[in-house]
Amino acid sequence: MTITLTRLDPVGVDYDELVSFMTSNRFPFHVRQTVTREDVETAIADGSYRDDDNDSYWIDHDSLGRIGFLRFEDLTDLAPLFDMRLAQSMRGRGLGAQVLEAATSHAFSLAGVDRFEGQTREDNIAMRRVFARCGWVQEAYYREAWPVEGGKPLASVAYSVLRRDWETGTVTPIVWDL
Repeated sequence: MTITLTRLDPVGVDYDELVSFMTSNRFPFHVRQTVTREDVETAIADGSYRDDDNDSYWIDHDSLGRIGFLRFEDLTDLAPLFDMRLAQSMRGRGLGAQVLEAATSHAFSLAGVDRFEGQTREDNIAMRRVFARCGWVQEAYYREAWPVEGGKPLASVAYSVLRRDWETGTVTPIVWDL
């Protein structure tokens, strides 16, 4: 099975599909679990889906078709982050690791990028397992740092992968001792 990242045009041909995807799916582990049409249109107008710091892609699967959305963020920092959103109907199928591998490959194809980062909520066990399965290292656990709609904040857990680890298939451990 193959994952392809298809660059999208948020202000042109992909506008309606992007608005539809973002508003018709619920994203329970994101800060905002649901977004309105106005939210998405404002984000498009503000460049949140494509500008110097952000670039967005459809996640396409060779047999399942379009399965989600991926945005690279903080591209000018040369240690980008990502925002992965699978369609509700595609979750729980074991696709996360394939998508993260495709995203990592893309990130390291960019000039100057030697580190790729991601964060998730402490209770997103599936994504935390995907990070570990793909050789990413947990680097931080930010207590009560992730806002939760209608609830108490949860921890935000930060992961990264280094280009050299990705290229060699190794994992550089973190030295936690003082």
